[in-house]
This record gives sequence, structure tokens and C-alpha cells, in this order.
Amino acid sequence: MIIDTVRRAVRRLRPARPDRSPRARADHLSRARASAGPAGLASAATPDTTGPADALNGYEVLDEVLRLPVGTWRYLWDPPHVRHLGPMAQDWHAAFGLGADNVTISATDTNGVALVCVQALHRHIDDLRTQITVLQDRIARLEEPHRSGTSTTP
Repeated sequence: MIIDTVRRAVRRLRPARPDRSPRARADHLSRARASAGPAGLASAATPDTTGPADALNGYEVLDEVLRLPVGTWRYLWDPPHVRHLGPMAQDWHAAFGLGADNVTISATDTNGVALVCVQALHRHIDDLRTQITVLQDRIARLEEPHRSGTSTTP
């Protein structure tokens, strides 16, 4: 299941460098923190800051997204006219097991889930296109005798 795969990957996260000194750990931690710039938040996820990445089954991630409750809401401190769209953090955490806790959702995680889903949908569309081509060829072969004026029936 996707949750178990993600949890195993999260448990195995470690600095890629063998240097375990406090200075090396601090360097990795400072680079792994998200930073705000003119274009918004930026994630410093690199092999040096995350360790090896595990592959995921995009179709399983897509299935979790399809089951994820998504709605509009507002924070208690927002003015009444302000609305947001998205899942609740507890539902997100239950579905994917991602992030530090079940009260926040990391933009890095939402981006990753969205990208995996786009990849899975693209593969699904490619598979459907292949099936359509096969069926179109089959129909063309079945219709060929009718176009030439001959019949396959006795």
C-alpha cells in the first residue's frame, strides 16, 4: 500500500554524506529548510539533503487522491469572504502519511503528490490511446470486405 511505501521511505531518509559531525548535520538541515523568495517557497530537496528517493506507484497515489475529501473552508481568523480549497490536514496525513504532523500540509508534499498523479494520468492516457488504435485497426479490417463489395457472410 502507498502509505507503507511512503512511511518506509520517510524512515530511511538520511544525509547522503558519511560525515556525521554536528557541522555537517547543521549544513544539511539548513539546506533542507524551505526558503521564501520572490517566487514563493522553495524546497531544497536534493540527493545531498534527502538521501535516496523511493519510486512510488502513481496509480496507488491517484487512488488515494480520489478518496481524499476536498472542500472549501476558511481559517477562523480569515474574513468571512475569504475561502480556501483543499483537504484537511488530518485527512491528508491519514491518506499519505507525509509531513511532520497531522495539522499541517507541506507544499512540497502537495506538489509531489500532484506530479505523481499527472504522471499516472499521462500513462493512463497513453494506454487508452494504444487501445483506441488497436480497436480502430480491428474495425478497419472488419469493414474492409464491405468497402470492396465482397461479403464475409455466405
